Order: sequence, then C-alpha cells, then structure tokens
Amino acid sequence: MTQVTVIDSIMGSGKTSWAIQHINEAPAQERFIYITPYLDEISRIKGAVTSRRFIEPNNRNHARKKMHSLKACIASGDDIAATHSLFQTADEEMTELLTGAGYTLILDEVMDVIEAVNISRADIQTLLKSERIKVEDNRVIWADEGITETRFNDIKYLAKAGNLFCHRDNFFIWTFPPAIFNAFDRVIVMTYLFDGQLQRYYYDLHGISYEYKSVRNAEGGRYALADYCRKNERREDVIRLIDIHRGPMNSVGDMHNAFSSSRFSFYSADVFAQVKRNLNNFFRNICGAASHEILWTTKKDYRSRLSGKGYTKSFLHCNARATNEYADRWALAYVFNRYMHPYESVFFQDRGIPINQDLLAVSDLLQWIWRSRIRKGEPVNLYLPSSRMRSLLIAWSKYEI
Repeated sequence: MTQVTVIDSIMGSGKTSWAIQHINEAPAQERFIYITPYLDEISRIKGAVTSRRFIEPNNRNHARKKMHSLKACIASGDDIAATHSLFQTADEEMTELLTGAGYTLILDEVMDVIEAVNISRADIQTLLKSERIKVEDNRVIWADEGITETRFNDIKYLAKAGNLFCHRDNFFIWTFPPAIFNAFDRVIVMTYLFDGQLQRYYYDLHGISYEYKSVRNAEGGRYALADYCRKNERREDVIRLIDIHRGPMNSVGDMHNAFSSSRFSFYSADVFAQVKRNLNNFFRNICGAASHEILWTTKKDYRSRLSGKGYTKSFLHCNARATNEYADRWALAYVFNRYMHPYESVFFQDRGIPINQDLLAVSDLLQWIWRSRIRKGEPVNLYLPSSRMRSLLIAWSKYEI
C-alpha cells in the first residue's frame, strides 16, 4: 500500500510554494503528476517549475480525448500537470500504466471521490429485473454483453470499470478507483481540515493509510514540512480579518437548517424576495461596494432567484477552491448551509465510517472565504445569514472544532 502524506495547512501557508520547491529539487529520475482543480493553476505550475518540463494533456490525438493523451504521457514517462476533472476519469488501464512507473502524485486540494449517480429507483429495478446488471457485495456488474447501445450506456461504462455500487437497492454511487492511489510510488494531498473531507472517509473505507504534515516557513525564504499541529494555524488572526454581519437581516436564517439544500425547496417567493433585499442592502448600503469588489454564493439551483442588480455577475460557486482570481474582493455573502448529500453520508455510515458534518461545512466555508482578499491579509465583510454556519465559523476560530 502506498503511503499517503496529507499536507494539512491553512490556506496561504505555502503548500503550493512548498510543492514547487520540492519538485525543483527532486532527483531527475523521479516523475510527477500534479493534479489541480483549475486550468490557470496548471499554467502556474508549468511556469514556476524550472528543473523539468511539465506536459499538459491535450485533445490533439486521434481520438480527440484528453484521457488518451494523459495515458500517452504516462507511457512516455513525462512529468504531467492536469485537472481534477480529467484525473477523475482514470480507469484500469491507467492503473496498469502507473504501476511501477516511478510517479509521485501531488493532489492540490481534495477531489470528488464519490458521487451519487443520476438514475431513478425505477430504472435500477428495471436493470435488475431484466438481468442487465447484477449486484455482488454491493458492486454493480454489467451482465448483458449482447447489447452494445442502450440508454444506460453511462451506467454500463461505470459498472464495467468496477467503480459503481448499489446502495440499499435505491441508488447508485460512483467511487474513484482506489487502485489508482496505490499505483503511485508516493501520494501527496495538499488541503486544509482533511478530517472533514469526503476523501478522508473514502481513504478510511478502502484502508488507505495516511500521515499528517503541515508547511512552515524556513530560513532563506524556503518552505519545510513539519509535524501537524493545528494550534500553529493562528485562527484568531484570521477571524479578526472577518467582519461578520450581525443584525436583523440574519433573522431569516435563525432555523438550524436554514438555507440547507433540503430547506431551500420549501421557501416561498416571499423568502427569496427578502433574502434578495438583504443582499442588495448589504452590498449597497452597509458595504458601499462596487460590483468588482463583491463575491457571493448560494446553492446553484437557486442562484437565479437570488441574483440582483449590481452583484449578479459576482457569483462564485460555494465549493470553490485553489483559485486566486478573486483576490481583490472584500464584500462577501455566503447564503448556504452546507451538509453532506444524504446518499453520501449513509454510504459511509452504513459501512461503519463516522462522518463530521460540521467540520465539512466550516471547511468549505473557509475555502470559499479565502478566495477573497483575506488571502492577502486584508479585511473582509461577510454576510452569513445561516445561524449554524456563523456558529461553526466562530467555533472554528476558538479551536472548538
């Protein structure tokens, strides 16, 4: 089993800078695959690494698919920089190419390693009764090789890749193939609050061992790994930079589950209108912010119902990580109450893996806030109407979670 090192350090502590330094100083025979959420971060890595040349997979091959290009790069022994979305499509052939090839994986931020598959319970029963699929130890196996084209082609692909699970006969869950991680010589995951992430529960489920480290500043402007100690994060300095709005506009989120995915579906038009007025009041009157200084988010399905003049185009999805594109924004509004998807939570809990909903929520919130100018040590204003999310942010600052 490959040992995984989780570099669990607060945003802005130098994780990416350490990774670049590490790659530049690594022996020439060591090969790297650097996986990051965004294309602009690939450009950053390619420009900052001077000891070797990183290759980015492209669509110029005969199949016009980046996965074909990625596999060709691995076969050639190239150093590779690619996105999460491409790496998530890894399959058994890629595992075989990586095994024994001497690669180190550097994963910038955790990935979506499990996802609920979009298929109805009725369609699952149709597939079972028609014997197109069978379920063994919760794994879905595609059993009908006589049909080449079907409206369930996506299900067929996932099942044949061995990455599809049936849970409680009600829903399908896709999981990233754990064999991929074990095919690397070394795996380095760079994130913050890993204990609350889906990838941590996924590692526990599959018996993938990991150790914690953090990044510290060393002499001469260098970075070094250190033993993990959350007391070194200086959370009190971070919270002093966040002016959390406190006032009557927060009353709309007093319920513990206010602005959660489930609660949103019950809101009337009057509630959406009130929140929209609150956002406009916060950005225009309380902050006096221009549109290019604003950043806001909510559950994607309700973005259009909360959009308003002067801030509509300043939206950034609530699970944003790793991007520096919004480092000048300071008037922030986070209209969401983060919980793990019920399918995901029962998937792990039924397998004896305990989860921490609060740590997951505050982790995503902090990552989103850090897209703003707080990453430069500058203060921000935050409208956080969910009473639960506000209490979690304060509890985090006091090292209570």
